[in-house]
Amino acid sequence: MCPFPPTPPAMVPLDMNNPRTVVIVAGEASGDLHGAHLVREMKALDPSLSFCGVGGANLEAEGVRLIARSSEMAVVGLTEVFSKLRFIAGVFFRLRGMLRKEKPDLVILIDYPDFNLRLASEAKRAGVPVFYYISPQVWAWRKNRIHRIRQVVDRMAVILPFEKDVYAEMGVDVDFVGHPLLDAVNRSRSREEALAAFGLRDAWPLVALLPGSRAKEVTSLLPEMAGAAEILIRDFPDAQFVLPLAETVDPALVQGILSGHPVPVTVLTGQMYDAVGISDAAMVASGTATLETALLGTPMVIAYRISPLTAAVGRRVIRVQHIGLVNLIAGRTLAPELVQENATAQRLAAEVKALLMDRERRDAIRCELAAIRSKLGQPGASLRAACLAYGLLKN
Repeated sequence: MCPFPPTPPAMVPLDMNNPRTVVIVAGEASGDLHGAHLVREMKALDPSLSFCGVGGANLEAEGVRLIARSSEMAVVGLTEVFSKLRFIAGVFFRLRGMLRKEKPDLVILIDYPDFNLRLASEAKRAGVPVFYYISPQVWAWRKNRIHRIRQVVDRMAVILPFEKDVYAEMGVDVDFVGHPLLDAVNRSRSREEALAAFGLRDAWPLVALLPGSRAKEVTSLLPEMAGAAEILIRDFPDAQFVLPLAETVDPALVQGILSGHPVPVTVLTGQMYDAVGISDAAMVASGTATLETALLGTPMVIAYRISPLTAAVGRRVIRVQHIGLVNLIAGRTLAPELVQENATAQRLAAEVKALLMDRERRDAIRCELAAIRSKLGQPGASLRAACLAYGLLKN
Protein backbone atom coordinates (compact mmCIF):
# COMPACT_ATOMS: atom_id res chain seq x y z
CA MET A 1 0.00 0.00 0.00
CA CYS A 2 1.20 3.50 -0.79
CA PRO A 3 1.87 5.57 2.32
CA PHE A 4 1.23 8.75 0.30
CA PRO A 5 -1.25 9.89 -0.98
CA PRO A 6 -3.68 8.44 1.61
CA THR A 7 -5.65 6.45 -0.99
CA PRO A 8 -3.49 4.11 -3.09
CA PRO A 9 -3.90 4.38 -6.86
CA ALA A 10 -6.10 1.69 -8.33
CA MET A 11 -4.16 -1.26 -9.66
CA VAL A 12 -4.80 -2.21 -13.29
CA PRO A 13 -5.12 -5.69 -14.78
CA LEU A 14 -1.76 -6.81 -16.11
CA ASP A 15 -1.47 -6.95 -19.89
CA MET A 16 2.08 -7.96 -20.70
CA ASN A 17 1.34 -7.77 -24.44
CA ASN A 18 0.40 -4.11 -24.21
CA PRO A 19 2.40 -2.56 -21.35
CA ARG A 20 2.04 1.08 -20.53
CA THR A 21 5.19 3.05 -21.33
CA VAL A 22 6.89 5.65 -19.15
CA VAL A 23 9.63 7.96 -20.43
CA ILE A 24 12.07 8.97 -17.70
CA VAL A 25 14.85 11.55 -18.10
CA ALA A 26 17.67 11.87 -15.55
CA GLY A 27 20.48 13.93 -17.04
CA GLU A 28 22.92 13.61 -14.13
CA ALA A 29 24.35 10.96 -11.82
CA SER A 30 22.26 11.84 -8.76
CA GLY A 31 19.09 11.82 -10.85
CA ASP A 32 20.01 8.38 -12.18
CA LEU A 33 20.23 7.04 -8.63
CA HIS A 34 16.97 8.59 -7.43
CA GLY A 35 15.24 7.67 -10.67
CA ALA A 36 16.24 4.03 -10.26
CA HIS A 37 14.63 3.89 -6.82
CA LEU A 38 11.49 5.49 -8.24
CA VAL A 39 11.30 3.00 -11.12
CA ARG A 40 11.73 0.09 -8.70
CA GLU A 41 8.80 1.30 -6.59
CA MET A 42 6.60 1.91 -9.64
CA LYS A 43 7.30 -1.60 -10.91
CA ALA A 44 6.31 -2.93 -7.51
CA LEU A 45 2.96 -1.17 -7.98
CA ASP A 46 2.55 -2.43 -11.54
CA PRO A 47 5.06 -4.94 -12.97
CA SER A 48 3.68 -4.46 -16.49
CA LEU A 49 5.11 -0.93 -16.80
CA SER A 50 7.76 -0.39 -19.46
CA PHE A 51 10.41 2.34 -19.07
CA CYS A 52 12.76 4.06 -21.51
CA GLY A 53 14.69 7.33 -21.55
CA VAL A 54 17.92 8.94 -20.37
CA GLY A 55 19.95 7.78 -17.39
CA GLY A 56 22.92 5.76 -16.23
CA ALA A 57 23.87 2.39 -14.80
CA ASN A 58 21.32 2.54 -11.98
CA LEU A 59 18.32 3.10 -14.23
CA GLU A 60 19.64 0.53 -16.70
CA ALA A 61 19.89 -2.01 -13.88
CA GLU A 62 16.19 -1.46 -13.19
CA GLY A 63 15.34 -2.40 -16.76
CA VAL A 64 15.07 1.07 -18.28
CA ARG A 65 15.89 1.06 -22.01
CA LEU A 66 18.35 3.92 -22.44
CA ILE A 67 18.46 6.06 -25.57
CA ALA A 68 21.27 8.21 -24.09
CA ARG A 69 23.46 8.13 -21.00
CA SER A 70 23.47 10.78 -18.32
CA SER A 71 27.28 10.83 -18.42
CA GLU A 72 27.00 12.21 -21.98
CA MET A 73 24.40 14.79 -20.96
CA ALA A 74 25.78 16.25 -17.72
CA VAL A 75 27.22 19.75 -17.99
CA VAL A 76 28.53 22.41 -15.63
CA GLY A 77 27.96 26.06 -16.53
CA LEU A 78 27.33 27.88 -19.78
CA THR A 79 30.56 27.15 -21.61
CA GLU A 80 30.35 23.36 -21.25
CA VAL A 81 26.83 23.43 -22.70
CA PHE A 82 28.24 24.68 -26.00
CA SER A 83 30.60 21.72 -26.38
CA LYS A 84 27.78 19.20 -25.88
CA LEU A 85 24.97 21.15 -27.48
CA ARG A 86 24.79 19.11 -30.68
CA PHE A 87 24.57 15.81 -28.82
CA ILE A 88 22.05 17.12 -26.29
CA ALA A 89 19.91 18.58 -29.07
CA GLY A 90 19.94 15.23 -30.86
CA VAL A 91 18.65 13.48 -27.75
CA PHE A 92 15.96 16.13 -27.32
CA PHE A 93 14.68 15.72 -30.87
CA ARG A 94 14.62 11.95 -30.51
CA LEU A 95 12.56 12.24 -27.33
CA ARG A 96 10.28 14.80 -28.94
CA GLY A 97 9.66 12.41 -31.82
CA MET A 98 8.87 9.65 -29.36
CA LEU A 99 6.31 11.86 -27.61
CA ARG A 100 4.61 12.79 -30.86
CA LYS A 101 4.59 9.38 -32.55
CA GLU A 102 4.54 6.77 -29.80
CA LYS A 103 2.44 8.69 -27.27
CA PRO A 104 3.85 7.24 -24.01
CA ASP A 105 1.57 7.14 -21.00
CA LEU A 106 3.70 9.33 -18.73
CA VAL A 107 6.86 11.42 -18.71
CA ILE A 108 8.95 11.57 -15.52
CA LEU A 109 11.51 14.36 -15.39
CA ILE A 110 14.26 14.47 -12.76
CA ASP A 111 16.03 17.79 -12.13
CA TYR A 112 18.09 18.83 -15.25
CA PRO A 113 15.75 21.81 -15.75
CA ASP A 114 16.85 23.56 -18.94
CA PHE A 115 16.45 20.36 -20.93
CA ASN A 116 13.52 18.91 -19.01
CA LEU A 117 11.31 21.99 -19.02
CA ARG A 118 11.56 22.13 -22.80
CA LEU A 119 10.67 18.47 -22.95
CA ALA A 120 7.75 19.08 -20.59
CA SER A 121 6.38 21.64 -23.05
CA GLU A 122 6.57 19.06 -25.84
CA ALA A 123 4.84 16.47 -23.66
CA LYS A 124 2.07 18.96 -22.91
CA ARG A 125 1.51 19.57 -26.63
CA ALA A 126 1.41 15.81 -27.21
CA GLY A 127 -1.12 15.27 -24.43
CA VAL A 128 1.27 13.21 -22.28
CA PRO A 129 1.08 13.85 -18.51
CA VAL A 130 4.26 15.15 -16.84
CA PHE A 131 5.53 14.25 -13.38
CA TYR A 132 8.52 16.34 -12.23
CA TYR A 133 10.59 14.77 -9.46
CA ILE A 134 13.37 16.73 -7.75
CA SER A 135 12.48 20.21 -8.84
CA PRO A 136 14.52 23.00 -10.42
CA GLN A 137 16.11 25.19 -7.74
CA VAL A 138 13.92 28.20 -8.49
CA TRP A 139 14.38 29.40 -4.92
CA ALA A 140 18.04 30.03 -5.74
CA TRP A 141 17.80 31.63 -9.16
CA ARG A 142 15.45 32.27 -12.11
CA LYS A 143 12.30 32.11 -10.00
CA ASN A 144 10.25 33.18 -13.01
CA ARG A 145 10.54 29.57 -14.24
CA ILE A 146 7.72 28.71 -11.84
CA HIS A 147 5.19 30.25 -14.23
CA ARG A 148 6.31 27.91 -16.98
CA ILE A 149 6.35 24.95 -14.60
CA ARG A 150 2.74 25.67 -13.63
CA GLN A 151 1.78 25.54 -17.30
CA VAL A 152 3.57 22.35 -18.40
CA VAL A 153 3.94 20.14 -15.29
CA ASP A 154 0.95 18.15 -14.04
CA ARG A 155 2.44 17.32 -10.66
CA MET A 156 5.63 18.25 -8.86
CA ALA A 157 7.32 16.24 -6.09
CA VAL A 158 9.94 18.13 -4.08
CA ILE A 159 12.55 16.70 -1.72
CA LEU A 160 13.58 19.72 0.37
CA PRO A 161 11.11 20.92 3.02
CA PHE A 162 11.16 24.62 2.14
CA GLU A 163 10.48 23.99 -1.56
CA LYS A 164 6.81 23.11 -1.20
CA ASP A 165 5.75 26.59 -0.08
CA VAL A 166 7.76 28.22 -2.88
CA TYR A 167 5.85 26.26 -5.51
CA ALA A 168 2.45 26.12 -3.80
CA GLU A 169 2.17 29.89 -3.46
CA MET A 170 2.53 30.13 -7.25
CA GLY A 171 -0.24 27.63 -7.92
CA VAL A 172 1.84 24.54 -8.76
CA ASP A 173 0.36 21.16 -7.78
CA VAL A 174 3.20 20.13 -5.47
CA ASP A 175 3.93 17.58 -2.73
CA PHE A 176 6.87 17.26 -0.35
CA VAL A 177 7.79 13.56 -0.38
CA GLY A 178 10.91 13.67 1.79
CA HIS A 179 14.46 13.16 0.60
CA PRO A 180 15.30 9.86 -1.17
CA LEU A 181 18.80 9.88 0.29
CA LEU A 182 17.30 8.97 3.66
CA ASP A 183 16.71 5.49 2.26
CA ALA A 184 19.93 5.25 0.27
CA VAL A 185 22.73 6.66 2.43
CA ASN A 186 23.91 3.88 4.71
CA ARG A 187 27.23 2.18 5.32
CA SER A 188 27.38 -1.52 4.53
CA ARG A 189 30.59 -2.24 6.45
CA SER A 190 32.12 -1.46 9.83
CA ARG A 191 35.24 0.70 9.89
CA GLU A 192 37.45 -2.36 10.29
CA GLU A 193 35.75 -4.20 7.42
CA ALA A 194 35.94 -1.17 5.13
CA LEU A 195 39.63 -0.53 5.84
CA ALA A 196 40.41 -4.16 5.04
CA ALA A 197 38.32 -4.10 1.86
CA PHE A 198 39.97 -0.90 0.65
CA GLY A 199 43.51 -1.97 1.56
CA LEU A 200 43.94 0.93 4.01
CA ARG A 201 45.79 1.06 7.31
CA ASP A 202 44.02 1.71 10.60
CA ALA A 203 45.72 5.09 10.86
CA TRP A 204 44.64 8.69 11.41
CA PRO A 205 43.55 10.75 9.56
CA LEU A 206 41.63 9.41 6.56
CA VAL A 207 40.49 12.12 4.13
CA ALA A 208 37.98 11.56 1.31
CA LEU A 209 38.24 13.36 -2.03
CA LEU A 210 34.92 13.87 -3.87
CA PRO A 211 35.67 15.94 -6.98
CA GLY A 212 32.22 15.54 -8.58
CA SER A 213 30.36 13.35 -11.02
CA ARG A 214 31.05 15.33 -14.21
CA ALA A 215 34.28 15.42 -16.19
CA LYS A 216 34.41 19.23 -16.04
CA GLU A 217 34.13 19.21 -12.26
CA VAL A 218 36.87 16.62 -11.96
CA THR A 219 39.29 18.47 -14.22
CA SER A 220 38.64 21.71 -12.31
CA LEU A 221 38.69 20.42 -8.74
CA LEU A 222 40.70 17.20 -8.52
CA PRO A 223 44.09 18.87 -9.23
CA GLU A 224 43.44 21.23 -6.31
CA MET A 225 42.22 18.43 -4.03
CA ALA A 226 45.25 16.30 -4.88
CA GLY A 227 47.46 19.34 -4.28
CA ALA A 228 45.81 19.82 -0.91
CA ALA A 229 46.58 16.17 -0.09
CA GLU A 230 50.26 16.83 -0.83
CA ILE A 231 50.23 19.73 1.63
CA LEU A 232 48.31 17.82 4.32
CA ILE A 233 50.64 14.84 4.32
CA ARG A 234 53.49 17.12 5.39
CA ASP A 235 51.62 17.92 8.62
CA PHE A 236 50.00 14.48 8.98
CA PRO A 237 52.57 11.89 7.79
CA ASP A 238 50.16 9.00 8.47
CA ALA A 239 47.35 10.57 6.45
CA GLN A 240 45.57 8.46 3.85
CA PHE A 241 43.35 9.64 1.02
CA VAL A 242 40.47 7.84 -0.63
CA LEU A 243 38.52 8.75 -3.77
CA PRO A 244 35.25 6.87 -4.47
CA LEU A 245 34.76 7.27 -8.21
CA ALA A 246 31.37 8.29 -9.60
CA GLU A 247 29.97 5.97 -12.28
CA THR A 248 29.83 8.86 -14.74
CA VAL A 249 33.57 9.65 -14.52
CA ASP A 250 36.23 8.01 -16.68
CA PRO A 251 38.80 6.31 -14.40
CA ALA A 252 41.56 7.19 -16.89
CA LEU A 253 40.77 10.90 -16.41
CA VAL A 254 41.18 10.59 -12.65
CA GLN A 255 44.34 8.51 -12.83
CA GLY A 256 45.85 10.94 -15.31
CA ILE A 257 45.35 13.83 -12.91
CA LEU A 258 46.55 11.92 -9.86
CA SER A 259 49.71 10.80 -11.66
CA GLY A 260 50.92 14.38 -11.53
CA HIS A 261 50.75 14.50 -7.72
CA PRO A 262 53.23 12.48 -5.63
CA VAL A 263 50.77 11.43 -2.95
CA PRO A 264 49.01 8.04 -2.83
CA VAL A 265 45.24 8.20 -3.30
CA THR A 266 43.18 5.01 -3.13
CA VAL A 267 40.65 5.16 -5.96
CA LEU A 268 37.54 3.04 -5.50
CA THR A 269 34.81 2.12 -7.93
CA GLY A 270 31.65 3.32 -6.20
CA GLN A 271 31.51 2.38 -2.48
CA MET A 272 31.14 6.06 -1.64
CA TYR A 273 29.11 5.59 1.52
CA ASP A 274 31.55 3.19 3.16
CA ALA A 275 34.53 5.31 2.11
CA VAL A 276 33.13 8.65 3.26
CA GLY A 277 31.49 7.16 6.35
CA ILE A 278 34.83 6.04 7.78
CA SER A 279 36.67 9.25 6.81
CA ASP A 280 37.69 11.88 9.34
CA ALA A 281 37.13 14.75 6.89
CA ALA A 282 36.23 15.24 3.24
CA MET A 283 36.81 17.67 0.37
CA VAL A 284 33.56 17.71 -1.60
CA ALA A 285 32.39 19.26 -4.86
CA SER A 286 29.21 21.26 -4.32
CA GLY A 287 26.13 19.21 -5.15
CA THR A 288 24.28 16.16 -3.90
CA ALA A 289 27.53 14.73 -2.50
CA THR A 290 27.57 17.40 0.22
CA LEU A 291 24.24 16.13 1.53
CA GLU A 292 25.35 12.50 1.28
CA THR A 293 28.49 13.39 3.24
CA ALA A 294 26.36 15.17 5.84
CA LEU A 295 24.08 12.16 6.30
CA LEU A 296 27.19 10.03 6.86
CA GLY A 297 28.26 12.46 9.61
CA THR A 298 31.61 13.41 8.06
CA PRO A 299 32.87 17.01 8.48
CA MET A 300 33.67 18.54 5.10
CA VAL A 301 34.98 21.45 3.08
CA ILE A 302 32.95 22.33 -0.04
CA ALA A 303 34.63 23.37 -3.28
CA TYR A 304 33.02 24.86 -6.38
CA ARG A 305 34.42 26.08 -9.68
CA ILE A 306 32.73 27.03 -12.93
CA SER A 307 33.79 29.05 -15.94
CA PRO A 308 34.36 32.81 -15.39
CA LEU A 309 31.44 33.57 -17.72
CA THR A 310 29.02 31.34 -15.80
CA ALA A 311 30.29 32.73 -12.50
CA ALA A 312 29.74 36.31 -13.65
CA VAL A 313 26.17 35.50 -14.64
CA GLY A 314 25.59 33.59 -11.42
CA ARG A 315 26.69 36.47 -9.21
CA ARG A 316 23.98 38.60 -10.80
CA VAL A 317 21.08 36.17 -10.46
CA ILE A 318 21.68 33.77 -7.55
CA ARG A 319 19.79 34.86 -4.44
CA VAL A 320 21.01 32.47 -1.72
CA GLN A 321 23.85 32.92 0.76
CA HIS A 322 25.20 29.37 0.46
CA ILE A 323 25.95 27.01 -2.41
CA GLY A 324 26.23 23.78 -0.40
CA LEU A 325 22.99 21.87 0.19
CA VAL A 326 24.08 21.00 3.71
CA ASN A 327 24.49 24.71 4.54
CA LEU A 328 21.23 25.66 2.81
CA ILE A 329 19.27 23.14 4.86
CA ALA A 330 21.05 24.01 8.10
CA GLY A 331 20.53 27.73 7.49
CA ARG A 332 24.12 28.45 8.41
CA THR A 333 27.70 27.50 7.52
CA LEU A 334 28.42 23.99 8.77
CA ALA A 335 30.92 23.39 5.98
CA PRO A 336 33.32 26.06 4.68
CA GLU A 337 32.66 26.96 1.04
CA LEU A 338 35.59 27.70 -1.26
CA VAL A 339 34.28 29.14 -4.52
CA GLN A 340 36.07 29.98 -7.78
CA GLU A 341 39.50 31.54 -7.13
CA ASN A 342 39.31 30.48 -3.47
CA ALA A 343 39.06 26.79 -4.37
CA THR A 344 42.83 26.26 -4.32
CA ALA A 345 45.02 23.52 -2.93
CA GLN A 346 46.36 25.88 -0.26
CA ARG A 347 42.90 26.97 0.94
CA LEU A 348 41.51 23.44 0.87
CA ALA A 349 44.46 22.13 2.88
CA ALA A 350 44.15 24.95 5.41
CA GLU A 351 40.43 24.32 5.99
CA VAL A 352 40.85 20.55 6.27
CA LYS A 353 43.81 20.99 8.62
CA ALA A 354 41.72 23.29 10.82
CA LEU A 355 39.06 20.57 11.06
CA LEU A 356 41.57 17.85 11.85
CA MET A 357 43.33 19.92 14.51
CA ASP A 358 40.14 20.74 16.42
CA ARG A 359 38.41 17.64 17.78
CA GLU A 360 35.76 19.62 19.64
CA ARG A 361 34.79 21.40 16.44
CA ARG A 362 34.56 18.10 14.54
CA ASP A 363 32.36 16.59 17.25
CA ALA A 364 30.10 19.66 17.27
CA ILE A 365 29.78 19.53 13.47
CA ARG A 366 28.87 15.84 13.61
CA CYS A 367 26.08 16.61 16.08
CA GLU A 368 24.70 19.31 13.80
CA LEU A 369 25.00 17.06 10.76
CA ALA A 370 22.92 14.45 12.59
CA ALA A 371 20.17 17.06 12.98
CA ILE A 372 20.07 17.54 9.20
CA ARG A 373 18.44 14.12 8.83
CA SER A 374 15.40 15.16 10.88
CA LYS A 375 14.80 18.13 8.56
CA LEU A 376 14.50 15.97 5.46
CA GLY A 377 11.21 14.28 6.25
CA GLN A 378 10.67 10.56 6.75
CA PRO A 379 12.14 7.59 4.87
CA GLY A 380 10.08 6.27 1.96
CA ALA A 381 10.38 9.22 -0.44
CA SER A 382 10.73 6.99 -3.49
CA LEU A 383 7.55 5.07 -2.71
CA ARG A 384 5.58 8.25 -2.05
CA ALA A 385 6.83 9.74 -5.33
CA ALA A 386 6.00 6.49 -7.16
CA CYS A 387 2.42 6.63 -5.91
CA LEU A 388 2.04 10.20 -7.15
CA ALA A 389 3.53 9.35 -10.54
CA TYR A 390 1.43 6.21 -10.89
CA GLY A 391 -1.69 8.25 -10.25
CA LEU A 392 -0.94 10.31 -13.38
CA LEU A 393 -0.73 7.34 -15.75
CA LYS A 394 -3.24 7.46 -18.57
CA ASN A 395 -5.87 4.74 -18.14
